[in-house]
Amino acid sequence: MSANIIINETSNLGGKKAWLIWSLAAIAFGYAFLHRVAPGVMVHDLMRDFAISGTMLGALSALYFYPYFLLQIPLGALLDVLGTRYLLSFALFLAALGSILFGSANNIEMAYLGRFLIGVGCSVGFLSALTLTSKWFPKNRFALLSGLTMLIAMMGAILGQAPLALFISNFGWRSSMWVLSIFGIILSLLVLIIVRNEPGEKIKPQVIKNPWIQMLQSLRKASRSFEMWKIALVAASMSGPMLTLGGLWGTPYLMSAYDLGRSEAAFLTSFLLFGWAFAAPCFGWFSDFLGRRKPILIGGSAVLSLTLGLIILIPSTNLYFTLVLFILIGASGSVMVSAFALVKEAISKEAQGSAVGIVNAMTVAAGAILQPFVGLILDLRWDGLMLNGARIFNETDYRFAFTIVFVSSLIGFFVSVTLKEQPKL
Repeated sequence: MSANIIINETSNLGGKKAWLIWSLAAIAFGYAFLHRVAPGVMVHDLMRDFAISGTMLGALSALYFYPYFLLQIPLGALLDVLGTRYLLSFALFLAALGSILFGSANNIEMAYLGRFLIGVGCSVGFLSALTLTSKWFPKNRFALLSGLTMLIAMMGAILGQAPLALFISNFGWRSSMWVLSIFGIILSLLVLIIVRNEPGEKIKPQVIKNPWIQMLQSLRKASRSFEMWKIALVAASMSGPMLTLGGLWGTPYLMSAYDLGRSEAAFLTSFLLFGWAFAAPCFGWFSDFLGRRKPILIGGSAVLSLTLGLIILIPSTNLYFTLVLFILIGASGSVMVSAFALVKEAISKEAQGSAVGIVNAMTVAAGAILQPFVGLILDLRWDGLMLNGARIFNETDYRFAFTIVFVSSLIGFFVSVTLKEQPKL
C-alpha cells in the first residue's frame, strides 16, 4: 500500500503541491533579492548616519555578497545530500536576525555585522528553489521554472526600489529593516511547516550515510569541470551589471544625471528589474523549447555589452533613452537562467548541486567585486562636494566608473562563444 502511494506521489510531478513548495522557495529568493538591492535607496541615509565614503558604502552593501558567495559551494553540496526544508527555514531566520541588527545599528561595525548575517541567511534561497524544482518538476521545465523563480526574485527587487524608498521617506530606513525581519520570521515558519524535500518524503524518509564524504565527492567532481567554470564566468558577467546598477549605484546615478528625487530615481531604476523579471521566464521557456542554451547565452551577452557601452559613451540627455537602456540591461542579463540549465546538463547528476552552487557563487561574487570597485572609482574622482553629510558625484563620474562593469560583460561575451553546446533535449 505504502509503495503504491510513493509511486503515485513521485509520478505526480508539477502538481498543486509542487507549485506551492516551489512558490515558497521562490518567495524566499525574492526576499533575498529585496535585501540585495535595498541599500540602493538608502545611499544618502547610510552615508550620513554612519559618516562613510562611497568606498565604505560599497563595502557595506557588498558584505551581503561575501558570505553569500562563500556559502554557495558548500550549500550546493549539502543540498545534494541533506535536502532543503530545514536549511532554508533556518537561513530565513538568520536573515531576519541580521535585519534587526542592521536596523538597530548605532555604529558602522554593527551595521557590517547585520549586513553580513543577512547575506548568510539569504544565501540559501536560489539554490533551494532550483533544488526543489529538480525534485518536484519534470526535467524539460527546469529552465522555465528557473526563469519564473527569477521573475519572483525581481518582484522582490522591485519592492526594494520605489516602494521601499517611499516607505523610508515616511518611516525611515531603520523601520524598513524591522518590517523585513518580521516578514522573514513568518516565511521561515511557513517553509518549516509546508516544504518537503521531495515527493514521498513523509512516507519513506531518506537515510543518508556519510553525508560529508558525499558532499566532498560532489564538490570534487564539479570543481574539476573546466566547462563548468566557463559557464560560471558567463553567468557572473550577466549578473554583475544588474547587481551593480540595480542593487546600489543605479538610483544615485539617475538622481545625479537627471536631478531626480530618491523615490523617482528608484522607480526608474526598477525598469532594469522589470526587464529582468519578465524576460527571464520567456528566455527560460524559449531555451527549453529549443533544447539549446549556447546561442541564447551568446546573444544575451552581446546585447548586454552593447547596452552598457552606450550608457558609458553617450551623455544622459534623454531620460527615455536611458530607461530603454536599463530595460535592455535587465532583459539581456536575465539570459543567465540558461546558464543554470546548461551546467546541469554538462555535469553528472551526483555533482549537479555543487555545480549549480559554484555558478551561483560566481554570479554573487560579481556584485561583491563590482559594487565597491565602482565606489572606489567614484571616490578617486570626487571633487569634495557634499550635501547633508553625503558625498556627491556627478554624471561623468558615474559613467567613468561604470566602465569596469562594461569590461566584465565584454569578457563574458567572449567566453560564451567558447561554450560547448550539450546534446539537444
